[in-house]
Amino acid sequence: MESNGKHVTLDGSTVDYQTGPIYWGEPGTNGQHSFYQLIHQGTRLILATFIAFSKAINPIGRHHDILIANVFAQAEALAFGKTTQQVEVDGTPAWLAPHRTFEGNRPSNMIILDRLTPAALGKLIALYEHSVFTQGIIWRIDSFDQWGVELGKVLAQRIIPELEASEGAQAAHDSSTNTLIERYRRASKSSGIWLELILRS
Repeated sequence: MESNGKHVTLDGSTVDYQTGPIYWGEPGTNGQHSFYQLIHQGTRLILATFIAFSKAINPIGRHHDILIANVFAQAEALAFGKTTQQVEVDGTPAWLAPHRTFEGNRPSNMIILDRLTPAALGKLIALYEHSVFTQGIIWRIDSFDQWGVELGKVLAQRIIPELEASEGAQAAHDSSTNTLIERYRRASKSSGIWLELILRS
């Protein structure tokens, strides 16, 4: 689905509009502790799609109902937010009120399937693949070429023998990649822990 990230149209003209939305997600309520705040309170408007199933594969007490309640609640919270007046009624101190006020009007949609089965998963994959294809038609880009990925694969084939060469052998890349290769050679032969941050421009 990343294939709509293109900077030229089918005829080679430069694209002057955004292409290739970023898809990511998390199962269950895990996302509530990572990126949901970005969707609720961030400065970028992000469309959220919630995918839920009416029946649990492994039912455990009320667990499935609780998960579904969270799905519906997050969609409601995104839609309607929480006003300053509502926050004040909760007894929130004035200094904290701006942090607990949410504007709402954040778009989301809901897909509810009967049960997570191989067939249901296949339908979801087909749905998203079709949306990528349709976006590519509208944006006049080739959704299925992979030239950027191909460049990475070609470079990887050049790097593999350099990683396997003896320490100190000359690598033929930019200085930061050469440094990474050399440090990898040293680290792969030692028993220590290698943790390093290399800034690239």
